[in-house]
Amino acid sequence: MNIAFFLIPKHELAYIHFESTMRQALEKMEYHRFTAVPLVDKKGKYMGTLTEGDLLWKIKNTPQLHFENIEKVWLKDVPLHRRNEAISVNAEMEDIITKALDQNFVPVVDDNQIFIGIITRREIIEYLRGQVAKKEKNLEE
Repeated sequence: MNIAFFLIPKHELAYIHFESTMRQALEKMEYHRFTAVPLVDKKGKYMGTLTEGDLLWKIKNTPQLHFENIEKVWLKDVPLHRRNEAISVNAEMEDIITKALDQNFVPVVDDNQIFIGIITRREIIEYLRGQVAKKEKNLEE
């Protein structure tokens, strides 16, 4: 099955440029009420997933860093504590399911590692629910 069917394209998503500041990231995450967002560089390549925890740990572990001066800290200087790996748009459904066990969403990249969107855990669960329903229906017949 082609995973592009499940893809939420980049233009419909909130993502953050890797070249942004902590303040810009927090504002975007607060506005969209997301706890994690994809990071994309200037060329469109997927760089990782930024979480609220990453930002909080950076504040906690950096002396003299407070909410008042986070606009001076670049995201490239914020360590990412979880590595949400992207999958290729050519990946199989099994690959997505494996990634979704540990990630709320799975970033998807093209053959040039350019970020093109995500597949959410919800989409995967709905697909699996449909597969189970089909099997049950076939057993009843």
